[in-house]
Amino acid sequence: DKYSAFSFPIMFIAALSCVYLHLHKKSPNSNSNEMRGLGRRLALWRSPVSVKAPLGIVSSVELCFAVMFVVLLIWSLANYLYVSFSGHLHMHAGDKIWQAKFRSVSLRLGYIGNICWAFLFFPVTRGSSLLPLVGLTSESSIKYHIWLGHLSTVLFAAHTVGFFIYWIMANQMVEALEWSQTYVSNVAGEIAMVVALIMWVASFNRVRRKMFEVFFYTHQLYTIYIIFYVLHVGAAYFCMILPGIFLFLIDRYLRFLQSRDRVRLLSSRILPGGNFEMTFAKTPGLQYNPTSILFINVPSISKLQWHPFTISSNSNIEIDKLSIMVRTEGSWSQKLYKQLSSSVNHLDVSVEGPYGPSSFSFLRHEALIMVSGGSGITPFISIIREIMFQSTIPNSHVPRVVLVCAFKTSADLAMLDLLLPISGSHAEQISQIELQIEAYVTQENEQPTIEAQKTIKTTYFKSNPMDRPISSTFGPNSWLWLGAIISSSFVLFLLVLGLVTRYYIYPVDNSGGFYHYSYRYTKQIQNVEMGTPTSSPAAWSYVVGDYREVESLPNQSLAQAIKVHFGARPDLKS
Repeated sequence: DKYSAFSFPIMFIAALSCVYLHLHKKSPNSNSNEMRGLGRRLALWRSPVSVKAPLGIVSSVELCFAVMFVVLLIWSLANYLYVSFSGHLHMHAGDKIWQAKFRSVSLRLGYIGNICWAFLFFPVTRGSSLLPLVGLTSESSIKYHIWLGHLSTVLFAAHTVGFFIYWIMANQMVEALEWSQTYVSNVAGEIAMVVALIMWVASFNRVRRKMFEVFFYTHQLYTIYIIFYVLHVGAAYFCMILPGIFLFLIDRYLRFLQSRDRVRLLSSRILPGGNFEMTFAKTPGLQYNPTSILFINVPSISKLQWHPFTISSNSNIEIDKLSIMVRTEGSWSQKLYKQLSSSVNHLDVSVEGPYGPSSFSFLRHEALIMVSGGSGITPFISIIREIMFQSTIPNSHVPRVVLVCAFKTSADLAMLDLLLPISGSHAEQISQIELQIEAYVTQENEQPTIEAQKTIKTTYFKSNPMDRPISSTFGPNSWLWLGAIISSSFVLFLLVLGLVTRYYIYPVDNSGGFYHYSYRYTKQIQNVEMGTPTSSPAAWSYVVGDYREVESLPNQSLAQAIKVHFGARPDLKS
C-alpha cells in the first residue's frame, strides 16, 4: 500500500544503522581514531552549546534537530491552513465561512499533534539504533519525549475543545456521540483524549515522584490510547507514526526478555555518608562504554519501579564484573540501603541494559577537567578507569586528568575510593596516569579526627543457582540481530497488510460496499561481612596521613593525587 511508504524510510534507516553500529563496534580503532578527519568535525557538532535551563545540556546536533522540528510544525500548520482557506474549505450545510474556518483550524491542530506523535517514541527506545547515529542516547534524549508529550497533548486537547465549540455553535452536538460505520469515529477520539489526559496529569513531577506506581500504571494506558487513536484517525495517519511505535515495541519486548532473569549480585560496599556500591556478575563478552547506565529492579522493594544508575566499573578492567553506585535519597534507595546493610545473604535483582554511547571521544584531548558534586562523580569514575586501562596499551596516548569534586561532608570523601576497582585489577595503573584531584568539603571547616572516621563495609553474597550474570540479549552480535529483527518483523507487517488489502479491502471495494475509515489506506560464596582492610581508604589517608600508614601502591598513589579543601567551594573560574 502506498501509505506504508511513510514507514519504510525510517525502518530501512534503523535496520541499516544496526549494520553500521556493528561494524563500528568491531573496529579496533573505533574510539581512538574516530576523531580524525571527518570524525573530528562531527565531534564538534556533538559538543554542548547550552548547559542551562530551560533546555539543559544540548549539543549542536540536538539544537539543529529542535529548530528543524519547530520549523516543520510551523510550515505544516501554515501549509494546511493555506490549502484549506484558499478553496478547499470543507463546509457543512448551514455553516458560515468563519465557522468552517474555525473547524478547519481545529482539525489542522490535530494534524500537527500527529506529527509530534510521530517522534514521541524515539527518545524512549533505549536500545535504539537511530539515536547513536547522531551521538545521542535515550537517557540524554528523554527530555524530548517529555516535551513532545506535553506539546502533543496540548494540541490534541485544543483539537478536541475546538470541535466541541464548533458543534455547539453549529447546533450539532449530536456529532459528539457519533461512531460512524464508514468515517471518523468521534467517540473513539474522545475516549483517546480522556486516556491521554489521564496519562498527562499522572506524568507531572509532583505526581510521578510522590506516587510512582500511579504514574507507572497510568502510563501503560498508551496501548489503549493507540487503539482508539487508530479507530479515530484511520490507518493512513497511523502509518505516519508507526515507525516510532514499531521500534519501541521491539525494544520493549527485548527488555522484557532480559528483565525476566534474576542477576547475580556478588557484593556491596557500604560507604560512609549513605552511599553504596553494588557489584554484579557479567559475561566477559558484554562490553559497554564509560558513562553507560543500568536500570535495576528489586522485587522485594517494588515490582514496578526501575531506577537508572551510572555504571562506575569498566568492562576492559573488570571483565566479569559490573558495578554501580547508589546514593540514598528517595524512599526506594533508602529501603535498598537498609537491606544491604542488614544480614541478608541474597537479594533478587533484575536489570535492563547497560545502555550508553556507542563510542567515546575523551581520549583525543590533551587534558580533561571534570567537575562533579556528590554522587555525580560516578560517570567520571568510569572515565578514569578507562584511562587507567588505556595506559596499559603500548604507544597509547592518554590525557592528564583534573577532577574537581565537591562533597557536603568528609564522610563522602570515601566515594573517591571507588576509583580503585574492588577486584584490584589494573589498580596499580593509577600511578601511571597524570591524575590531580581537588576535593572540597563544603559543610566542614576542619579535618576529622581518627575517632570520627567510619569504615567501608564490604558484604559478599551467596550465589543462587537460578541467578545469571548480566549479559546482552543477543550476545556480541546484538546489533546485527536487532537489524534482522527489525527487517523481518517489518516485512511480516507488510505481508499481513497486503493480505488484508487483497482479501478484505479489495473485495469490499469491488462490490461497491464501504468499510470503516480506520481500515482505509488513502562458584558459591558464603555471606561474609568485612570491614575496611588494615590500610585506610585513600581519601582518609590524605586527611589523616600523619597518623596512618598507607600499605599499598595504588592507595598511596591515589592518596597522593588527592588534595582536600575544607570549608570551601570550588573556584570554577580559576
